Amino acid sequence: MSEKRILKLLGFVLVSWAFLNFGNLSYGNSVNSILRQDTSQLKRITFAILDENDFPLIGADVINVRLNNAIKTDSTGTAKLNAENNDVIRIQYKGKLLKEYTANGNVNQIIRIDGNNTLVKLQKQVVLTNDIKLAANLTTSSTQAVYNNDLIKSTVTSVKNALTGRLAGLYTNQSSGRPGLDEVSVLLRGQNPIVLIDGIPRDLTMIDLEEIESVTVLKDAVSTAMLGLRSSGGAIAITTKKGFIGAQQISLTAQAGIQSPLKLPKTLGAFDYANLYNEARRNSGDQPVYTQSDLDAFRTGSDPIGHPDVNWQDQVLKDKSTFSRYDLNFRGGGNTARYYVGLEYQNQKGQFNESDLNEYSTNTSFSNYTVRSNVDINLTPKMTLGLHLFGRIGNYTQPGNTAATIFNSILNTPNNAYPIYNENGSYGGNTQFQNNIYAQTVNSGYRLNYRRDIITDLTLRRNLDDIVPGLWVQVLVSFYSGLSENTDRSKSFAVYKQNGSGSTASYQLFGTNGTQNNNTSTDYQNRQSYIEGAVGYKRNFGLHQIDAQIRATSDNVNNGGDLGLNYYGGSGRAAYSFDERYTAEVAFGLNKTNRYPKDSPMGFFPAVGLSWTLTKEKFMPQLQWLNDLKLFASYGRTGNDAAGYFVFQQFYVGSPSSYFFGTSASSSSALRQDVLANPNVTWEKGDKLNLGLKTTLFKNQLFMQAEYFNNKYSDLLTSPNLSTIVGTTLRNLNVGINRYSGVELQLNWHQSFGDFSYFIAGNASTLKSKVIYQNEVYRAYSYQSRTGQPVGQQFGYIADGLFQSQAEINSAAKITGYNPVPGDIRYKDLNGDGVIDQFDQAKIGTDKPLVYYGANIGFSYSGFDFSVLLQGVANRNLLLTGNSEWEFQNGGFGQAYEHNLERWTPTTAATATYPRVTVGNNFNNNIVSSFWMHSGNYLRLKNIELGYTISSRFTNKIKVSSIRLFVNGTNLFTSASFDRVDPETNGGVYPIQRVINGGLSVKF
Repeated sequence: MSEKRILKLLGFVLVSWAFLNFGNLSYGNSVNSILRQDTSQLKRITFAILDENDFPLIGADVINVRLNNAIKTDSTGTAKLNAENNDVIRIQYKGKLLKEYTANGNVNQIIRIDGNNTLVKLQKQVVLTNDIKLAANLTTSSTQAVYNNDLIKSTVTSVKNALTGRLAGLYTNQSSGRPGLDEVSVLLRGQNPIVLIDGIPRDLTMIDLEEIESVTVLKDAVSTAMLGLRSSGGAIAITTKKGFIGAQQISLTAQAGIQSPLKLPKTLGAFDYANLYNEARRNSGDQPVYTQSDLDAFRTGSDPIGHPDVNWQDQVLKDKSTFSRYDLNFRGGGNTARYYVGLEYQNQKGQFNESDLNEYSTNTSFSNYTVRSNVDINLTPKMTLGLHLFGRIGNYTQPGNTAATIFNSILNTPNNAYPIYNENGSYGGNTQFQNNIYAQTVNSGYRLNYRRDIITDLTLRRNLDDIVPGLWVQVLVSFYSGLSENTDRSKSFAVYKQNGSGSTASYQLFGTNGTQNNNTSTDYQNRQSYIEGAVGYKRNFGLHQIDAQIRATSDNVNNGGDLGLNYYGGSGRAAYSFDERYTAEVAFGLNKTNRYPKDSPMGFFPAVGLSWTLTKEKFMPQLQWLNDLKLFASYGRTGNDAAGYFVFQQFYVGSPSSYFFGTSASSSSALRQDVLANPNVTWEKGDKLNLGLKTTLFKNQLFMQAEYFNNKYSDLLTSPNLSTIVGTTLRNLNVGINRYSGVELQLNWHQSFGDFSYFIAGNASTLKSKVIYQNEVYRAYSYQSRTGQPVGQQFGYIADGLFQSQAEINSAAKITGYNPVPGDIRYKDLNGDGVIDQFDQAKIGTDKPLVYYGANIGFSYSGFDFSVLLQGVANRNLLLTGNSEWEFQNGGFGQAYEHNLERWTPTTAATATYPRVTVGNNFNNNIVSSFWMHSGNYLRLKNIELGYTISSRFTNKIKVSSIRLFVNGTNLFTSASFDRVDPETNGGVYPIQRVINGGLSVKF
């Protein structure tokens, strides 16, 4: 990293520290004065009731046993109570004792509660859009949260990866293991959710695991309606850590681990490859190219230059690489200011081998420096200022020929193609292979991607109790700037084909040894300005609770050269609860974006929710095993902005033809009409129904939540069917209709026996989708219709085994344009016309609802803690095609794999699982069909951790609050229905990593 960038980072840290020190100022109670001991008289003490993540516990009863007085904790988890030194303070929730605590002389004291306790989980605030936090009894929405102590157990660089298996309704799939670019797709009830960080739309890469307080998924209409045009996909709401009233806490965590790939393609050695290639040539009607002497040389390895056997994966990939992460956090505050400052550095190395001859690294790698400073200041007793800063510098490196090119070359290059080096030390190659894979890895230079992100959030909140009790106003201004720059320091290299050996050898040149490029380009330069004004009212009147607010927002996003994307409008939410028995909630979004015509109306997206706590009713029997039972439901309309870039306007592009004018017929270039505009384009809509049940059982040790959802998405932008007579194409039209439905179940059990406690948490989800309407082209046969099928249903030919004899071929349907032979795939003639053609394609793979689930199990005892996270998927299709599956692709010169040896031959006909081998692309066999469709079901040991917290008897002596040692692992074991490839990546790409990690966490 350059000196200039280091100075910028240090400057950002100094600003954070300035606010940190300002946080120690007070109107009379500094952090130092908070710690003063005074046991001579009764004091008004502020108790902060927090879990191990410093998450506030709301609505808990704080009781002074001696004085027999009590008060409930507020939305910050604090309660002010008269107490003296050594008074016993009892913390209860719904009549159940959570903890007893002995007060000391400090005027501000923190009481920590076990966060795994089911009651503690239930009474936490629910985080909604716009960073709105509601008491659990004041919301009817479908939400689920996961907290910091679970997330940081994952040795991953992506927050998306850390969420895998932890939340019902959230489905993730990782398609690559490249450092820093895990490429994890996230779907919430089948849709792409928007990400909110402290209430503002952001990218999920703009946060580190350590600085997260909680992650909440918002799944139904009432929870996301305020997002308006961006509400249909649901939301992932992330809350960052904030300061609290209390002495400064310093936390340091250092960890390092070893990574190794989960799965790599199993390629054939040179001897097996040559034998199979000869067989494929004979099957294709050609003469073998390898003689017996060639085969003997491959088998014995006697001629490594003329008959090489190079396992390219072994030569260019490391068995292991490293991962490390270091976090330093400062947290605390006084009555005037509270602060959280977090610093993180993480580094992940890649799998490529390097050369000591280079003065630079050619390996893939990722390094990341981040700083977050969240400072909240009481400017007056009724006015609070929040200044939240975030900065990140990320560096991504890869070989000059790129990681993707190298992995693709491995799939296209057999082990006997050429040697790494010739006898004279030059790189090997030949006419077909002029890009030596080893040289690509160590001698093609390097590429660097530099990313910089800066975020500033400024919030001013005024309590208007002096005007109307419970009234407040707030203004939020946020700015984001992101930059991505690419540096190209790649270079070309020459390869040589060696003819002969020893002193008589000659070398045929391919390519050139070039000098390194020195090019820099801007990948993107993004900016976002977000402004929000809000007015709210929150009040309790005996058995009545009200929480309402309205907001006006403007969100301007500028992505490089495009014209800015502007969202503007208003939103609101109101919740009313009577006796915590009946709750009603309404929410709406009213907004628009400049991607639609100016005269189009604003989108209005209302939602309503109701809940009923049956256990509050007098008619309900008082059952000891039933502690709480709540029914809730919501319905509403949501929106999705999918129009694209000014599609309502007509664009014109340069015409490839010229126009001729005048007597001299001089030509002139001209414009032509581009794709026809869609002046009636509008936003997509989602009508969402959610029904749910929550219950706690067996002395609040078991929590269960079950939900059913049914979401209809209409006005989906779909490709139109346009006659070729028109002579051009048309923009997508709002005509599509899809439906998604499913059931979700969440279970949590927690129990303690003295010093031993354990927990079991599980979640399971089903997802069923259906295309209701998509402006489908005419289909001659109903089984080919996409309408009525699951969204994204794969279609292809239906395999009916392998042809075993010519007689079987003669009696089968004919294949248009191909004469099959024994060993070829046989297909079903679905329309019965005696011909296999496009009219015999139908849906392939399972169409059962997708099932995904997770289980988190753990215990703690006498300083030890242990947890396991399992994650799995069922009813998932896995289609394998292309050069990572089929033999001898790449124009007939590609790789072959161990599974190709299971091919059909006359002697293996009874056991063959693969068709006969041929050279190049086989017209009959290498097409999309059910033969290549496999089960994608799997169960993965996603995470496991063992920790030990050193006894406080020792740590107190060295003035340390706690020391915890831990070891953990990620992706340690996978059980898959089809285990030849990793079920998430399908093979042939940068592999997902298995990580074994160890570390130390110290708190001061």
